[in-house]
Amino acid sequence: MLTCEAVDVWSQFLEYVKTKCSLTAYNNWLSPIIVLEAGEEKVQLQVPNIFVKEYLLSNYKKELCAFLPTTINGEPSIEFVIAKQEKKILSPAIHIPKPLAMPTQMENTSEDPFVSFESKLNEQYLFSTFIEGPANQFVKSAAVGVAARPGQSYNPLFIHGGVGLGKTHLLHSIGHYVKENNKRLRVQCITTEAFINQLVDSLRNKSIDRMKRFYRMNVDVLLVDDIQFLQNRPNFEEEFCNTFETLINQKKQIVITCDKPPSQLKLSERMVARMEWGLVASVGMPDLETRVAILQHKAEQKGLEIPSNVAFLIAEHIHNNVRQLEGAINRLSAYLRLLNQSITEDLAEKLLRDMFQLVVREKLTVENILKSVSAVFQVRVTDLKGDGRTKDIAIPRQVAMFLAKELINESLVMIGNSFGKTHSTILHAVKNIEKKIIEDETLRRQIDMVRRNLETQH
Repeated sequence: MLTCEAVDVWSQFLEYVKTKCSLTAYNNWLSPIIVLEAGEEKVQLQVPNIFVKEYLLSNYKKELCAFLPTTINGEPSIEFVIAKQEKKILSPAIHIPKPLAMPTQMENTSEDPFVSFESKLNEQYLFSTFIEGPANQFVKSAAVGVAARPGQSYNPLFIHGGVGLGKTHLLHSIGHYVKENNKRLRVQCITTEAFINQLVDSLRNKSIDRMKRFYRMNVDVLLVDDIQFLQNRPNFEEEFCNTFETLINQKKQIVITCDKPPSQLKLSERMVARMEWGLVASVGMPDLETRVAILQHKAEQKGLEIPSNVAFLIAEHIHNNVRQLEGAINRLSAYLRLLNQSITEDLAEKLLRDMFQLVVREKLTVENILKSVSAVFQVRVTDLKGDGRTKDIAIPRQVAMFLAKELINESLVMIGNSFGKTHSTILHAVKNIEKKIIEDETLRRQIDMVRRNLETQH
């Protein structure tokens, strides 16, 4: 039975927790929970999926015990109910209407040929399906902020990171959010390659003025994926830059994704400066716990249940990007459905052996980073590992710690152990280098040189 008192207790718990976590975390994890039944001995909660349950128990067990009933063992006395989700049948919805819609589409195209170049938003790429972890918490918060207030917070928002880490997911999530909450705003999501093709067709058809009018008058939110393909194409870059400036001056929102930060792109200084106007945010490699959550989420979408020990085995061996995790799930799913077997660690290791070996071969170590920093800054590796505090040693050592935090998928404690330092020392070094590279062009170039050396080695 659900009583007013029980609802009040849960509300008090939520109000308390609000002060302990970010608004994004609250909305993603705690807000969807519903109290179904509550009494003096037990509370029944409905959660969207098992990940919300695990998040709640792992992060707020102590608080739950303080507000809700407990068992004789001192555990929260909670019964979790997983909400039933309606399964969408996508194929008929996508394919059947197309013949009916074609005449209208052709009429629109004759009047406005640029609509056909728009990249359709992926229905699976939503903020609610983006698994948040320490490596991507900041960039997701920035994306949510931009989606909530287009053109008013970070403009442009430049998201960069390696392949398969979630850049496109965040880009499309922004588009979906804006369309749902600001229906009067016109969203255009396009890849850089599509923009270039569109420009070529416009030049060929002598309709370049119509293209300019479309982007500069009919777009309120411009989402551009993979801007790195604009490199070494000065004519296309100039047209994009002119469109970019026009939209920014009109306070229209621009979001760009790339595989590297603006400073590392082979683009004009003008273009790089424009992209650095707003906020540059990186998507890092997810840590182990986040990879496990992503893995289980992908498996759930496939109707597959993966034991915890198998999920951790896969996540420990595959850490380069989310697409590799999804590929592992696809392979397991196909095999299990064909042979109707249950998942075990031995089976997972056998089926994914080639993927595991690939990752092991490419794994970066602190020792690799120390050697590369040593070569660029002309200091000995032993000095970098030592306690010398002179500037010519302390700065390179902090650079090594900064790069280790950025490039190696380990906790601060593990990285600190590799340097013989505490996690707080690593954190201090990272913050110090982040401040210095804003003003010190020489240091920034030295760090870029270390990165390039490591890329050629791995």
